[in-house]
Amino acid sequence: MTRRAQGEGGLHWDERRERWIATVTVGYDGRGKRMVRKASGRTKTEAKTKLRELVRDRDDGLSGNGYTVRDAVEDWLGYGLGHQGSNTIDKYRHLCGKHILPLLGERKLRDLKAAEVDRWLASRAESLSTRSLRSLYGCLNRSVRRAMARDLVRRNVVELVSVPTGRRGRPSRSLTPQDVDDVLSRTASDRLHHYIVLSLLTGARTEELRALRWEHVHIDGQPDTDRPVPPHIEVWRSVREGGDTKTKKARRTLAVPARCVEALRKQWAQQSADRLAAGERWQDTGLVFTTALGSKMDAANVRRDFRRALALVPSLDPLEWTPRELRHSFVSVLSDAGVPVEQISQLVGHSGTTVTELVYRHQLRPILQTGATVMDQLFNHRDESA
Repeated sequence: MTRRAQGEGGLHWDERRERWIATVTVGYDGRGKRMVRKASGRTKTEAKTKLRELVRDRDDGLSGNGYTVRDAVEDWLGYGLGHQGSNTIDKYRHLCGKHILPLLGERKLRDLKAAEVDRWLASRAESLSTRSLRSLYGCLNRSVRRAMARDLVRRNVVELVSVPTGRRGRPSRSLTPQDVDDVLSRTASDRLHHYIVLSLLTGARTEELRALRWEHVHIDGQPDTDRPVPPHIEVWRSVREGGDTKTKKARRTLAVPARCVEALRKQWAQQSADRLAAGERWQDTGLVFTTALGSKMDAANVRRDFRRALALVPSLDPLEWTPRELRHSFVSVLSDAGVPVEQISQLVGHSGTTVTELVYRHQLRPILQTGATVMDQLFNHRDESA
């Protein structure tokens, strides 16, 4: 039998395990002890194939022979998300913990195949939306990419796979002008009423209203200056990590209608009453919309209180509507009133009209009349048969 050259590894039969064992020396530790990697096969041919893989991995500098998908994902979650906000990190942990680790976690990363990722994504598409699938794909892709950059796997098979179409989610809707009128009038007795008024009549995001501070509310404006300034609010903050708004264009100052001015005055009075009732338990956060103890409201607080308030409107089912659809309703009402999409885009804080048209396409007036109107004026049709 021909003896293998130094560095080509070894191959021997293990009587106890009844398998062929491939061994390769990959280096020496700090004490000078040889470090050996092993693989096994039921046949000599299978073991030879694994031996060649071990030698190739060693020569390529790869060190992740036993590295699993779980190892890669947990490493990425632990050390690869330093620039992300806490809410985003929680979302990624939930996605990975529910959809990646239980199904692919124990698979050795070097053995993961593109076909397996295809089947996995197809199974997730039965229960997740396309947007969630893309987030899930991104988690796995970035985890494997990180492992690849650290010489733990040769290539990233996830990048060879396309994201399938997921379950169709419920499209966002908007209230009709009559619904808006009913909501504004019938929810007046609920403590969330003032929040609802501002959301419906300014189009501010729920994350922006939850972060709105009294120092950014100017109920009286500046009516006596040379160029009078109307009552307005400064939408300069959100509950996102660091307090920044979603985009630079989202940082805006909005004039508020008279109904909002009235709502803000009443909100100040309501908060003053809450402060007296809470006594020493009151938390002075400076926020406009708070709990009864002055603490900040989270998304769950708003959803719960919104359903309670909407129960006062007989024509609407509280379980079928969400707070963000107040913003959609704002866009719809303005569009129905003939306000150009460019102005609507500025009011809702979008970076351009493309976002407004994509996100709120069902709320925008579908008939574009400007071209037809101008052409009629330029080329007035005459009936030549008359």
